[in-house]
Amino acid sequence: MQLATIATIAFPPAVTMVAADLAPRSTMIETPCVKICTLDAHSGLCLGCGRTIDEIARWSVMSAAERARVMCELPSRLAAGRRAEPATTG
Repeated sequence: MQLATIATIAFPPAVTMVAADLAPRSTMIETPCVKICTLDAHSGLCLGCGRTIDEIARWSVMSAAERARVMCELPSRLAAGRRAEPATTG
């Protein structure tokens, strides 16, 4: 039986992003992060939000359209990951 390796990544608390060309005001970027930052070694997806490490790293510099595309894909990614998990006995 081969077990998948799981990597856990610790991220600092979220930072509020401020638009540089405007008077100081908070600009929040929607994120699917649920603070369960654990990457599945087999799929390469975060078990919490379903993003890849590249998507997580680039999230704040992605265009709104890119983030929206990824957000639309996440439910099916997470569902596929749950179907692939082996059943455990209790």
